[in-house]
Amino acid sequence: MFGNIREKEEFSRNLPPVNNNEMPSPRALGLDALHNVCKEIYPDQLNPLTVTAIIKYWLGGPDPLDYINMYENPGCPEQGVPPHWHYISLGLSDLHGDGRLHPKTGPGRPSGFGFELTFRLARERGETTPPTWPANVMQQLAKYVFNSGNMLFPGDHVSWHAPLGTGSGRITQILMGKDPQLPNNINTPHGEVSFIQIIGVTSEELQAAQHWNGLGLVNLLKTTRGCGPWLVTDTNRIHSIMEEDPTVAEKIQTGIEREGSNLSGVSAKCWWVQTTNNNSGESYRERKPENSDDEDDDCDKDENDEESNVNPREVVKVEMHSPNEADRENPSMDDGFTLKPLDGLHLTFNLEAGSLLPLAIKGRVMHGRHFTFKSILSHSAITIVASSVTGTLVSRERPYVVQGPWLQVLVPDELAEIMAGEFQIFNAPQQIQLPRTFSWPEHKLAITIISD
Repeated sequence: MFGNIREKEEFSRNLPPVNNNEMPSPRALGLDALHNVCKEIYPDQLNPLTVTAIIKYWLGGPDPLDYINMYENPGCPEQGVPPHWHYISLGLSDLHGDGRLHPKTGPGRPSGFGFELTFRLARERGETTPPTWPANVMQQLAKYVFNSGNMLFPGDHVSWHAPLGTGSGRITQILMGKDPQLPNNINTPHGEVSFIQIIGVTSEELQAAQHWNGLGLVNLLKTTRGCGPWLVTDTNRIHSIMEEDPTVAEKIQTGIEREGSNLSGVSAKCWWVQTTNNNSGESYRERKPENSDDEDDDCDKDENDEESNVNPREVVKVEMHSPNEADRENPSMDDGFTLKPLDGLHLTFNLEAGSLLPLAIKGRVMHGRHFTFKSILSHSAITIVASSVTGTLVSRERPYVVQGPWLQVLVPDELAEIMAGEFQIFNAPQQIQLPRTFSWPEHKLAITIISD
């Protein structure tokens, strides 16, 4: 998914060709630096079990992560942390420093993408070797990062839409946090690296993070028995933290009412048509691609196949928060495109995206912020903005403006109030008859919701 998209500086999506005439670095100094950090935590596991990409990504292989180390962690009984498996990725940062995969940087700059992924999985009773399915999850997230150039940060969340693991439990979504044992940041010969931990959560917990605050929800998870201070994922967990402790639900609701949402955008199936007084939609049209029916944005992963190869664009939908609530800034898009005001507008969303319209209006616009739907069907984006957001392309006189692939939609305060009331129907999405069209003729605006 899409929010304040933070692209890796100077990142090229075209990987540099491997020059077979160049000798590789005699030592992978970035890899050594990461191993040294792990040795400090696991001095007795100098040769951990490792999932290895047989054909490296820089040689044309499918998996971006060169290695995923798997450690046996005894937990911390005095803090209520259970024994678990600790997975640490190697490859999102620059391991080699010779330009084979990441542009060369150096001290004070990010190494590669500037982070590695970690994951903590509760250890089953009698389990002697770590499951390998988390490595597939990490590879899929890494593919998203490599393909999009977008970073992952604590507080970001991922709509996974399938049980983590090989069962059919309630842990079907992902939040991102900080790894509690690894340093916040380390310096390697090729730049700085942080560690972002994957946290498995329920759909209800993901929704709470969307409607309120990803980091706030992560902090609440730390206080609960289900995850604990080290944010261990237990795929057998059957209760959300709100069900486990009603006071947690109260804290979340209070946060939503006071602060709104800091989720600034999602990826979605969406497109638009300009409407005019004669109801013609041909003046300007962002079309749904002809083959879009084959591009389901839900997870098609075989739950029983640990090595299932799933198109990451269909699985990984990262939803990003607004760090430090810099909500007066609009998502950056390429400049140099001609502005194209639209007379009227008809937006179309699939049901999954449409269900976030209440969040976009009540949690964002009515708090003076913006919300972006980034299309997975094309390179376009739709940003809904409040009247108080500055530096936008839109105004009362021209509320709908296109610049290149970016459409901005101004929702004035009075319209936001009306929308908030009508969008309450999404509280029971299973009862909505699709397609469903909402129309505000006086604003020359309509929104249609279609099935996923």
